Amino acid sequence: MADEIAKAQVARPGGDTIFGKIIRKEIPAKIIFEDDRCLAFHDISPQAPTHFLVIPKKHISQISAAEDDDES
Repeated sequence: MADEIAKAQVARPGGDTIFGKIIRKEIPAKIIFEDDRCLAFHDISPQAPTHFLVIPKKHISQISAAEDDDES
């Protein structure tokens, strides 16, 4: 897991991240919700009784790179 974290920290646009692998279903995840814009799944190491992540399917490298069309 530490290797995946290190890769995510240096990811570049178009590069591969753990989240991209989850979206492509290359890594198993307990998916709660999915549509054409986002994916919600339970955290692998929950810090609360209910802990899940919601990620965009469109790669956004950093919040400052988000566009108006990315808002939902």
